[in-house]
Amino acid sequence: MYGAMIDSRSAFSGLIQVRKLDDIEFLVKESEVVTGKPGRQFVISGADRIHYRIQWNPSGYQIQRLDAVGNPISTLYMKPESLDEHSLGDAMREGFLFTHTLTQ
Repeated sequence: MYGAMIDSRSAFSGLIQVRKLDDIEFLVKESEVVTGKPGRQFVISGADRIHYRIQWNPSGYQIQRLDAVGNPISTLYMKPESLDEHSLGDAMREGFLFTHTLTQ
């Protein structure tokens, strides 16, 4: 199982909690290398379970909010250091940001 290389935290129900901004970069790049597909999906847990796809590019992150079937409904570009100001950063600080584990 990938994702566990960040630290020794457990994956619950196939989800890994994202705790630091550095985790996001690692998890996105890990997914791109393992799956060969751009980006990685993240979810803000809660009643709405808001899903995002974050993709790395040379100028920072491409962040897409996804609808219920995984289609992008909005896209924005952010520098990694600005991600803390996005709702993803809020969710991470509160312990509500997760991503799915990868399987080989």
